[in-house]
Amino acid sequence: MYQSTTMASVRAFLEGFDTLGGRIGVSLLVLAVIVLVGWAILPRLVREINGSAVRWAVSGAILRAVQFALVVGGVVSLFYVWGQGAYIDNADTYLAEDQEVVLAGRVFGSLFIIFTAYASARFLSGVISNLGRRAEWMTDHQEEIVLRTSQLLLFGFVGLVILGLWDVNLGGLLVGAGFLGIVVGFAARQTLGSLIAGFVLMFSRPFTIGDWVQIGDEEGIVTDITIFNTRLENFDGEYVILPNDRVSDRAITNKSQKGLLRIRADVGIDYTADPERAKQVAIDAISELSEVVDAPPPQVFPKEFGDSAVILELRFWIDHPTPPRKWKAISAVISSIKEAFESEGIKIPFPQRELSGRAETGGFRVHESETTSGDAPDEVPEARGND
Repeated sequence: MYQSTTMASVRAFLEGFDTLGGRIGVSLLVLAVIVLVGWAILPRLVREINGSAVRWAVSGAILRAVQFALVVGGVVSLFYVWGQGAYIDNADTYLAEDQEVVLAGRVFGSLFIIFTAYASARFLSGVISNLGRRAEWMTDHQEEIVLRTSQLLLFGFVGLVILGLWDVNLGGLLVGAGFLGIVVGFAARQTLGSLIAGFVLMFSRPFTIGDWVQIGDEEGIVTDITIFNTRLENFDGEYVILPNDRVSDRAITNKSQKGLLRIRADVGIDYTADPERAKQVAIDAISELSEVVDAPPPQVFPKEFGDSAVILELRFWIDHPTPPRKWKAISAVISSIKEAFESEGIKIPFPQRELSGRAETGGFRVHESETTSGDAPDEVPEARGND
């Protein structure tokens, strides 16, 4: 009721100018307001808003939509100012009687809906982008999947609205789409499985881009995650592409997520060496290395009796784990342990075997025949075993 009264008052005001000079003056005033507000005040207001999603959206499609609405409102106002308001009031009658006008109305209405959807999509993109920058829990890929899903739902809704505007039977279309979806679902079970698994991976976040992971038998650095597959770069420089359904049903070891990685290495000491002294020397040598973190501290444990040595297991941690940092730390630890053991006189033995003999208790012996002095033997001595 209040809105109708307000519109009637505005209409009465616009139609109240009967003289030519008054109508020209009001027309110029309307045009001045449109230009001033739409092309002077709004752009300046946009430039004054810094670092927010509103600025990004209004500066693009939303600004154009507001300017378009101002132009349409100005044209309608000019109709009433010049005494042609009846055309506006009876527009629905003209549209219902003239099929060409109906067709034109549907075309322009569809274009307006599409333009509005495009502006809304850009505004939605700005809001999600701003949310992604502020929310630490949202990764770039989660932001992308949320944006694409939202845009898909938006444009799907817009498509249904446009089909309804053109009097398309949505019931029959939905039935046909449902039957087609069943056929496509049976024909592309693996693809749909990868798609669903991709959504699960996006939101469960077992790993992100740049993580060092092992998925089943494959190990490498994650370089890309899509809704259909995951790409790894292994340590031979090869790219391994895994469908997401194969990723989700295998054990995933993320070596980067915690930020620390424990590394193990073995060293042998001679059986004559003192294991406790060798253990302390090894810990001191590892603790001095910059490649190894101080917390958790390095540990050394006698592990087993080897064939040639007592085996000590070295355990130490590195931060920001990557394959190059891992091998660099192992190389530094081995070099430092070797130098420390040499300086302390702790022997790292070569592989060796211990040989022992035993007295003869049987087997073969040589039987010598009796011969006269100076005479050659009549026959070759024979070897025979003891009975």
